[in-house]
Amino acid sequence: MRRWISLLILLLATSAMATPAFSQAMSNQKESLYKRLGGYDAIAAVTDDLIGRLIADPQLSKFFVGFNNESKTRIRQHFVDFLCHASGGPCAYLGQDMKTAHAGINISEQDWQASVKDLQATLDKFKVPERERSEVLAMISSLKADIVHGQ
Repeated sequence: MRRWISLLILLLATSAMATPAFSQAMSNQKESLYKRLGGYDAIAAVTDDLIGRLIADPQLSKFFVGFNNESKTRIRQHFVDFLCHASGGPCAYLGQDMKTAHAGINISEQDWQASVKDLQATLDKFKVPERERSEVLAMISSLKADIVHGQ
């Protein structure tokens, strides 16, 4: 009798796993943040929008003064590669660690808050779902201690 009950449970579980909703739910749990965000092109588009906002932000524009076009392109690529790598994508980030990269820039708490506000506006623009939005913000927030050094 127990064997039949076990077999019945196994059959029910197997048929539930075959449903599209179950397969989609399991697939979403296994997919990296990188894939759920839309991959490289989506991350590059978000990066471009965010950098545009940071440069236009009166609180933050001071951090982008004095770079030539090649330097701006390199910074942008480091940003894309970092986000791609940190979200589980195939990119290799070859830039400096966050503490070294931001040393001496004197980014303050107010600067940090302004950049988070700009990031949230970018995520809104691209209609990033709440789960992915939370993961992106958590990933970025985990870097705060290495980035904020000013007053």
